[in-house]
Amino acid sequence: MATINTNFQKLASGYLFPEIARRTRLWQESHPGVDVLRLGIGNTTEALPEAICDAMKEKIDRLSDRATYSGYGDEQGDTYLREALVTYYERYGVNLESTEFFVSDGAKSDAANIQDLFDANNIVAVQDPAYPVYVDSNVVGGRTGLFDKAAGQYEGFVYLSSTEENGFIPEPPKVHVDLIYLCSPNNPTGAVATYDQLKAFVDYAIKEKSIIIFDSAYNEYITEEGYPRSIYEIEGAKRCAIEINSFSKFSGFTGVRLGWTIVPKQLECENAPAGVLNSMWNRRQCTFFNGACNIAQSGGFAALSGAGYEQSRALVEYYLGNAKIIKEGLEKVGLTVYGGVNSPYIWAKTPNGMDSWDFFDLLLDKCHVVVTPGGGFGPAGANFVRVSSYGHRENVEKAMQQIEENLER
Repeated sequence: MATINTNFQKLASGYLFPEIARRTRLWQESHPGVDVLRLGIGNTTEALPEAICDAMKEKIDRLSDRATYSGYGDEQGDTYLREALVTYYERYGVNLESTEFFVSDGAKSDAANIQDLFDANNIVAVQDPAYPVYVDSNVVGGRTGLFDKAAGQYEGFVYLSSTEENGFIPEPPKVHVDLIYLCSPNNPTGAVATYDQLKAFVDYAIKEKSIIIFDSAYNEYITEEGYPRSIYEIEGAKRCAIEINSFSKFSGFTGVRLGWTIVPKQLECENAPAGVLNSMWNRRQCTFFNGACNIAQSGGFAALSGAGYEQSRALVEYYLGNAKIIKEGLEKVGLTVYGGVNSPYIWAKTPNGMDSWDFFDLLLDKCHVVVTPGGGFGPAGANFVRVSSYGHRENVEKAMQQIEENLER
């Protein structure tokens, strides 16, 4: 008799972003004709860079000709793209091998799938607040107990509280953990870890024989000096860290789907000496994945240098310009805000200690603007909302105008 994976039943609620969409849809049904401005989900809105489109069109032309057609590629990613990624990291002073890169269909799936490498008994630490996939994938993987509604946390997780007091960058755990999920620039808070802050985590992981899963999908948004773009800028990180990245927010590939994961050959843990985890991830990808779309990979290659890189940088600057408008607009109405400088996200404190979902409803009702309730990222986000800078400039400006005109100070 077939049985289900009962760990799915531990999940506290529906996934955050579909729940936002559901609530927004219900509101629109009762307010027909009202234009809603969406600053919630981090979905890019501007056209793909021209040089990247040209590269993908050229690949399509080659696929349309029998003489130049190609089918399955390498499960790890096409060699030319992995070699280009090696060069990309060299600009940060990081030296990696092409066989340490694994190209995929995006950072989100890799962030969930990477836990396949680790035993279900591993103790997991996550930042609080955290991108939901880190939490939900490990719940489904059987690494937690039940959800404690009063605490807003799962039994068995170690939560690394990210608050105003610590600048939304936590210290390493005070107890032993096996897996640590870190994201910098952080989604949702917009905070960025310094070299010293990441070094503390690397030192902890080496001492405890733990593994850091480092999400750097927003590294191209770092505008200020003094912050690492890759965890491998930290001495010793290749021994204890896996890095995940993506073309989604840099080059507008949210729909095109392309990312990569780095599993260094030096990486080791309690029962796996150097080289084993790299081999395991390679086997996992060869068994469960047929490789990323070859058209998307052509676009990704174009994004890493030349005109494609410069045009992708222009996209980033556009969204950071939106972030500046949002940050200044929310400050005008008296809100305390963080992020938006080295990140596309603004982390805004709700007024008078209001619950984040209540503030979500208030902004939708009074201002017709959709944001993301911070409570959906964990209990530490209960009095914050995340505002996304991914939108057309005119819509961002209109949203801020409506907030300034309709939100009581």
